[in-house]
This record gives sequence, C-alpha cells and structure tokens, in this order.
Amino acid sequence: MSGPTILISRTDAIGDVVLTLPLAGIIKKYLPEATVYWLGQPLVRPVVEACVHVDTFLERGAMLQNPDQWRQLGITTILHVSPDHAVATLADRLKITNRVGTSHRSFHWVRCNHLINLGRKSSSMHEAQLNAKLLAPLGIPDTFTLNELKSFYGLKVAPLPATKDIPLPADKFKLILHPKSAGSAREWPLQSYLELAKRLPPSQFHVYVSGLQTEADMIKEAVPELLTLPHVTLVAGKLTLPEFMGLIEATDGLLAASTGPLHVASALGKYALGLYPPIKPMHPGRWAPLGEHAGYLVKPGACRSCRYTPEDCACMRWIPVDAVYNTVLDWLEVPVEKR
Repeated sequence: MSGPTILISRTDAIGDVVLTLPLAGIIKKYLPEATVYWLGQPLVRPVVEACVHVDTFLERGAMLQNPDQWRQLGITTILHVSPDHAVATLADRLKITNRVGTSHRSFHWVRCNHLINLGRKSSSMHEAQLNAKLLAPLGIPDTFTLNELKSFYGLKVAPLPATKDIPLPADKFKLILHPKSAGSAREWPLQSYLELAKRLPPSQFHVYVSGLQTEADMIKEAVPELLTLPHVTLVAGKLTLPEFMGLIEATDGLLAASTGPLHVASALGKYALGLYPPIKPMHPGRWAPLGEHAGYLVKPGACRSCRYTPEDCACMRWIPVDAVYNTVLDWLEVPVEKR
C-alpha cells in the first residue's frame, strides 16, 4: 500500500460512532493516500459502511480471534477512540507502529506509545472535538470548530425499499419521533410526544414513530392514542437499521433524546432536534447533534436534583411542548398559517 493504513477503533453505540465518523473524513483530507479501517461491533456496521471515507469495516470479535489478519492488513496506526483493553493489548503485541490512546486509561500507559491528555467526563468540549485530539500524532490538525466538523461525515445511505410500503407524502413535512433510547439517554415523557403530535396539523405533517419492537410495545401501552392519530404511522420494530437510515434520508426531520438516530439525521443534513438534561456528561455541550439543520433544547442552568432519577427526570419533563412545537413549525419553509 502506498499510504498509511489507519485503524479507528470505536466499539460503542450508534451515536458515539456517528460523532467519530468525521475522523475518517479528516484523515482522508490530510492524508489522501491513507487506507482507513474501522473496528467496531456488528450493530454499527451499516452506519460505518455508509461512510464514504471508511474503506473497510472490521468486526471486533472476529479480529481479536485472528491476529494474522491484522498483519495482512499492514496496519500502521491504531486510534483507540474507545478504550478497549483487549484491543489495546493485541495492538501492542503486534507492534503496530503508532498506538494512540488517552492517558486517562491506565492500560494505555503500557499499551500505547502516543498518549493524549484527554479526560472526557469533565471536559467542556464536544465529543467530536475530543475525538479529533487523537489525530495529533499523525501530524494532522487536532483542533476543529463544530461548524468545521459537521462537513466531514461523508454519510451516504441506501434508499428505503419501496416494499416497506411506508407512506411518504410529498406535500407534507415528514417528521420522525423517536421517543425512547433503549436506556441510553434521558427521555422526554411519552405524554409530551402525544401532545406534540396532536398539535401538529395533519394537513402539513406526517409523523413516524420509530424505535425497537420492545419500545413499540411500551408506546402502545403508555400512549395508545398517539398511534390512532390519522397522520401518525408506527414504524418501530418494523425496520432494519439500514432501512431505518433510508427512512431518515426520505423524511425531513427527526425529534429525539440523545440517541443514535438523532445523530444519523444530523449527519444526513436533516432537521434534527435533540432534547437534553443539563447534567454532565449528558449535556448538549458534549453530545449535541452536529449538522446543517441540527439543534437542541435543554433546561437552563445546572441540575443537582435529578442526577440519580433517570426514570423520572425533572429536567426532561421541564422541556415545554410549546418550545418543541414552535421549533418544528420553524422547520416549515413558510409560516404554518400561510402554508
């Protein structure tokens, strides 16, 4: 291979992975001859493979069981975005030339030969900016504004198959509501999603309720009225991840807590509104969606009272339906009363 061979190791969930994709784009800009591999869990394969800057996705489990494949790929640099003891140990044993990790993991002290002084939990920087700090040993700039980072996603998804038979009315704003988070984030109450959907004019909006099958069951039990509204379609539990990304591409906007779909929508340039608590490290300063039409709502000030009450977060309940409703209406090309 004519250029460096770089392995990005990010084995976390979808949202974390999306906010790491800009690393691949930055590498391709500054080292255009580089080959970029991505080490991750099978769940995130469709997201990574949709990134035009990543050459090949490698499954973590299979790669740990086959050290010879590491040698065959000729990897010269590994970026430990996700601290992973097993991966760091193997990369060290194989003597990969550049092994880059954060100094805030003790096993990196003996497994990595490039340590970046990086503490995520207490940092005021965004996750995507923190990720970029790992590029310094490659001679690549490691300081980027959020506005700069959102141009490096390179996400291109396949269309939603027509066989899914999901209505996509051309004359309406197509809005995805993703109420749940599989326990990964603080959630806006389901009653608030119901109130919002009831207020959105059916003549102007078509609404899709997304999520896992278990979450679909929870929604049916908690707010059955939501799914009886004439302009609402339940897609939760009915789509694979590639199909869901195709739906996001086919729609206009998405509303969610700090979840993977929110970041996918942002990366695809869709209108995206994230709902957050003012609690570190969950706050939008760290995890806000990055995109041309992305934004967030959060309770002002700091929170000290509901850090340990994730099931009933007062900070999330505080976010007014009016504020969300008005933001969504602003997404329309013209004021709602004139549309």
